[in-house]
Amino acid sequence: MDKTKISTQDSQFMYLALELALKAKGKTSPNPLVGAVVVKNNKIVGQGYHRRCGVAHAESVALKQAGMEARGATLYVTLEPCGHFGRTPPCVDSIIANSIREVIVGTKDPNPVNNGKSILKLRRAGIKVKVGCLKEDLEKINEPFFKHIAKKMPFVVVKCAQTLDGKIATAQGHSRWITSSGTRDISHKLRDDFDAILVGINTVLKDNPYLNAKSQAKRLKKIIVDSTLKIPLRGNLYKNTKASDIIVATTKKASSQKLNKLVKKGACVLVCPSKNGQVDLKVLFKKLAQKEILSLLVEGGAKVIGSVLAQKLADKIWIFVAPKIIGDQSALSAIDGLGTQNVNKAISLERIQIYPLAKDFLIEGYIA
Repeated sequence: MDKTKISTQDSQFMYLALELALKAKGKTSPNPLVGAVVVKNNKIVGQGYHRRCGVAHAESVALKQAGMEARGATLYVTLEPCGHFGRTPPCVDSIIANSIREVIVGTKDPNPVNNGKSILKLRRAGIKVKVGCLKEDLEKINEPFFKHIAKKMPFVVVKCAQTLDGKIATAQGHSRWITSSGTRDISHKLRDDFDAILVGINTVLKDNPYLNAKSQAKRLKKIIVDSTLKIPLRGNLYKNTKASDIIVATTKKASSQKLNKLVKKGACVLVCPSKNGQVDLKVLFKKLAQKEILSLLVEGGAKVIGSVLAQKLADKIWIFVAPKIIGDQSALSAIDGLGTQNVNKAISLERIQIYPLAKDFLIEGYIA
């Protein structure tokens, strides 16, 4: 954080900007979530947020609403303003043109195109700038954007639902339903925050899932990991979605005839190298990032989740837990394939949060 002191009042206005930014959660990718508030004489005269990629940025919306009141005012913005021409003109020029007196920036833009350059330009224009207000909170809401810039990989969240003893089905395969209908509804809504959802082919063959977002307006990419192209050409997967939003990851073992049928249907087929006879997930994730998929939700099955964790590709995990016990060693587990032999080398979580739900609870943690 800059040496300039951040006041309690600054934090309050920045928190409002953060709340504005979150109104567009799941809608701005590949752009970040950004909120802005214009304050003059302790009164809010303009506010706005970036609604979706390609439309006006938060600063422009807030400055337009403020009008002449922007002159001599303070601008609170969650992320360093852009200083380059992209899909929209640079916001830093608009800030200078509107004679803003001071800018409070939540966090620097990690993109090398900006990364402090806009802050420097504002200061050279005689505008006072403070940086670092609610920095950690603001970086958290843009985790996919920050990771994509730094590593050219999607931010990956693994999600599963299980009993208290870690089971997702009985030994006979009965699994409906582990969690309550209210919990399943919450789980479904979480898809809206992501660019894509990923499952293995066994999940598709067994469950015939839709894999759709909760909101009908949300275009969610569906990633199917299928090393030999067993995927059917018909099913719920293709309903209420564009064929081009279905991405099938396979290997050279796949039938060229089946591959051509999928392409003709409109689906995207990514042929990846194989690793241990399966799709190399690291290569796949890099390909997905190149397609501007910044956030990825991995929903199963157990072996796919195990592979993602084993290859250290996951950033966070959500485990929905039902207060039920199956109590059978042969029952199906939520995660499979890690082969941990030493408990001290087991995958562990940090920054853990536990959220009580109506009949179940959710454990959220980052992969240590």
